[in-house]
Amino acid sequence: MASHSGALPARTGPIGSMNTDYHRIGVNAFLVIVLAHWAEHVTQAVQIYVMGWPVPEARGVLGLPFPWLVTSEWMHYGYALVMLAGLILLRKGFTGRARTWWNISLGIQAWHHLEHLLLLGQALTGLHLMGKPVPTSMIQLLVPRVELHLFYNAIVFAPMVVAMWLHRRPNETERAAMNCRCATVAA
Repeated sequence: MASHSGALPARTGPIGSMNTDYHRIGVNAFLVIVLAHWAEHVTQAVQIYVMGWPVPEARGVLGLPFPWLVTSEWMHYGYALVMLAGLILLRKGFTGRARTWWNISLGIQAWHHLEHLLLLGQALTGLHLMGKPVPTSMIQLLVPRVELHLFYNAIVFAPMVVAMWLHRRPNETERAAMNCRCATVAA
């Protein structure tokens, strides 16, 4: 546990360091990855709903020069796995209310990851859910894929941002329990 002098506890390996000395760097690096992914989804939505592009042509930023990225279930699954891993690896650094919001994000991402695992399994086997012509997730049976992934990313991102905000601005109890230096200086 951190003392009021700001001393950090002894670390136990790379994950311990990631949640103490390097927590702020880890959280910020993770945020950059998440925002880059968000930019791809927002760009794709703009291409469809503002520019009027057909869905197969709306491939975001990276999908334009590399169209296979958009159709690669491996790439989508890989990102879902990176998100899940980031939320798990950085979790121990959060305390109190921030941990609660981080856990909400983690829970939603766990489901999102399972949906991508289902999509990847279908892509690898050629056996598609409900006889659909392409890999299809459970919720995609009700909501189109572009809109569904905008929604998933939003509901994972929103509690993650709340967690980061609260983590940087802890109350006294949370600050005393923190093992990192992420908190801003008290006013």
